Amino acid sequence: MQDCASATPVPSCAMPFPAITAALSESNPAEATLLAALDHFGCQTGTVHLLRDGVLRLAAHVNIPAPLLPIIETVPIGKGIAGLAAERREAVSLCNLQTDTSGQARPAAKMSGMEGSVAVPMLVNGDLRGVLGIAKATAYDWSDAEKSELLEIGEALGATLQSS
Repeated sequence: MQDCASATPVPSCAMPFPAITAALSESNPAEATLLAALDHFGCQTGTVHLLRDGVLRLAAHVNIPAPLLPIIETVPIGKGIAGLAAERREAVSLCNLQTDTSGQARPAAKMSGMEGSVAVPMLVNGDLRGVLGIAKATAYDWSDAEKSELLEIGEALGATLQSS
């Protein structure tokens, strides 16, 4: 297990990210953008939730264990990492989901087997469109630069989904 304080950040690149830009024009931009973001940040699992009728509804997922799907299909604002990112309108990250005692993650989230996780709101002109979440299989301390990049990706995805 990697110590959070010594985690080496993923190299960043300036927006636009060519793979993300291409993913946004795919027939299923939520899934394509999620896959591109996972690749860009070296993550193994992730989700896209869209705001529908006041709650977050699962729109895309990669490598989420089947028993977790019914639990994360609908996420109330303010509950779990995705719900907190939506409520706070800022990135919510955990260095190690498996050992976290902050109460930010729902107990079932540990079933994912992931450790370093981050969720960002998809904000378009200040309006919440959904939440993009990604996670690594190892402990990881997300840098402010990485969170900013993910926020940019979330904003682009939110704008794309809004116009489709």
